[in-house]
This record gives sequence, structure tokens and C-alpha cells, in this order.
Amino acid sequence: MTKVLVGMSGGVDSSVAAALLVEAGHQVTGAYMKNWTFDVPGMQCPWAEDLAYAKRTAVKLGIDLRVYDFQEAYKRDVVDYLVHEYEAGRTPNPDIMCNQDVKFGLFLDTALAEGFDYVATGHYAQVGRVAESHAGWEGASQAEVSAPRRSGLQGAAASPCQLLRATDAHKDQTYFLYRMGQRALQHTLFPLGTYTKTQVREMAEQRGLPAASKPDSQGICFIGEAPIQDFLRMYVAPQPGNIIDAETHEVLGAHDGALFFTLGQRKGLGVGGGQPYYVVGKDMAANEVYVSHNPHAEALQTAELTLENCTWLAGAAPTAGSYLVRTRHTGQLVESAFTPHGEAAATITFRAPQERVAAGQSAVIYDGEVCLGGGIVA
Repeated sequence: MTKVLVGMSGGVDSSVAAALLVEAGHQVTGAYMKNWTFDVPGMQCPWAEDLAYAKRTAVKLGIDLRVYDFQEAYKRDVVDYLVHEYEAGRTPNPDIMCNQDVKFGLFLDTALAEGFDYVATGHYAQVGRVAESHAGWEGASQAEVSAPRRSGLQGAAASPCQLLRATDAHKDQTYFLYRMGQRALQHTLFPLGTYTKTQVREMAEQRGLPAASKPDSQGICFIGEAPIQDFLRMYVAPQPGNIIDAETHEVLGAHDGALFFTLGQRKGLGVGGGQPYYVVGKDMAANEVYVSHNPHAEALQTAELTLENCTWLAGAAPTAGSYLVRTRHTGQLVESAFTPHGEAAATITFRAPQERVAAGQSAVIYDGEVCLGGGIVA
């Protein structure tokens, strides 16, 4: 019998994922990852409530629940990463690094060391296996990938795996998973990949799961809906500077630090009424923030992106060519020209100018339904 350790956050998605695995006949154990237990300004950390939901769900399903304290690694690999990136003037995506280093890094390593065959989560994504006839899977079409898995297993994970977009296009989370790596794909199940969010809610209600009507969490994983600036002020001392009109060069107001602002930001600028201003740039050395009334300012548009720190799910960069690119979760998939520069860097050229992406964010590359990987915007 296949042993599966399923990450249970206390939410509806992971609860249904666990239920489907139990119903499929696997030997299932639940796992609550205690990653962050500290309150931030404007939000009380819900970890205790989430753990209580996970425990109640485990009892309902008749499975054991283990609690893993990953706070030290989470602080180092996710929280410190976020703070350091903002201090450098970039706008990071900590959820992506949480998946890379914690959920499909430390959690996976722990599960395999404890004798589990697979880990599973409530992410909306699918795993497919490349056909045995493929020597290398660069450019493999969807037709050449084996049928995606729900909660079942298709034999030992011998052939390479691909990360595929979920059936529910709006909930698809492959953007956050592009840094998983082949080893993680070989040992991961995504039971919700072929379901819609509506179906998942219905399945939770039908099974009487405690989280059936629990609202989804919002915002950054450990900050929730609290303003990111309030969180950063817990770690970074104020550094007063000027907010400057990019067209007139007039000083419009003051700020507590250029690092607190991101490209395209409209709210929280603290500059006078009338038409809204948008952040169109910042000078970290001078500690100045530049704004404009024009939401379509040239500084907010781009025809090209440079990527660094790239990672590819096949282990090697795709060949140059035309691919689909996503620059934000639920963002439109845009057909673009892709040019690799070795394995760790690449250039993306859009067919038409797109909304500029802040440095530190990710751009993810797709070949049809297949997520190939991506990189960090330089």
C-alpha cells in the first residue's frame, strides 16, 4: 500500500485532498506544518485555529496527524528572503520560495526520510509523466504526456514528470510551483488538479468536513491581508525620503523608505487628493520614489523582460522559441519569444508591450498546458 503524507493547513482544499486520498485506498497520514506563529500589525496569526481545523479533519477521516515545526527554516528561507529582497529594492514573491524550500524541500525530505512514498497538497495543479519513448522532453507536446493523476498512482516514478496546469484555470497554481524540481514532481500528488473550486466546496460539504464553509486565506502566506509595509516595519528602520512627480520633478510628499514601495503601486502613497498617483520608479541610493498620474506611463510598460536565477522542471532550459508566459498568478498567458542565455538566465520578448513587472517577481514559461519553469525578473 502506498504511503502518503498530506500537508493539511486546516483549509478546505487540503482537507478534500486528504479525503480523496483516503477514499482511493492509500495509507494516508496528515501533516500540519507549523511555519509561522507570530502576529503582525493588523492581523493575528491564525495558526492555532488552522491546526484545530486540521485535527478535526484528521479525526473525521480516521487518519493520524503529525505536527512538524519548520519555523526556523521558514524564517530563514522565506521571511528573511522577503525582507532582504525589499531592502535591495525588489518585490519578491515569498509563496514561491515557500514551495521551493519548505513544502517541496524540507517537508518532502522529511516525508521520504520517514518512509513515505509521496507527499500531497491541496494545490490546484497536475502531474503527468513523459512517455517512455521520449529520450528528452524538451518540446514534448501534451499528447505525449500520460494522463494526469487525480489521487491514484501510476506505478513507480521512473520516467520524468511534468507539471501541468489545473483544470480550473482561475485556481491554477502552477505559477507558484515552477521551482519544485524534478525530484519533487516524482514524489508529489495533487488530488485537486482535475477539479474546480466549486466542486471542491461541494465535495467538502458532502463529506461533512469541518472546513467546508471556511473562507480561503488571502494575501501573502504569513502576512494575510495586513499591509506588507506594516510587516516590513517590524524589521526595517524608517528612512525618510521624498516622493517626487516624475514629470514635473516637484516634491509631493515624504515617505519612510523607498523599499516600502513597488512599481505600479497606487494606494498608500499619502500624497494629496484629485487624480491618483502611481509609483513609476524609485532610486534606492537616493531613497526617492517617483510617481505619475498616468496609469499607462511608459515606465509602467515593457516589451521585454530579463530573467535570472532560472529553474527548469526538465533540468535544462527550453530551446529558444515561442511560448506562453505568465507574469503574475491568474495573469493572462501571453505568447512571447523566449531566448535562453545558458541555464540560469533568459530573455522574454512580448509581441506587444505589457504591464511592467517589478524586479524580484517571477515570470513562468508554458508550452501549452505544460509548465516548463521560469525565473526571477531582474
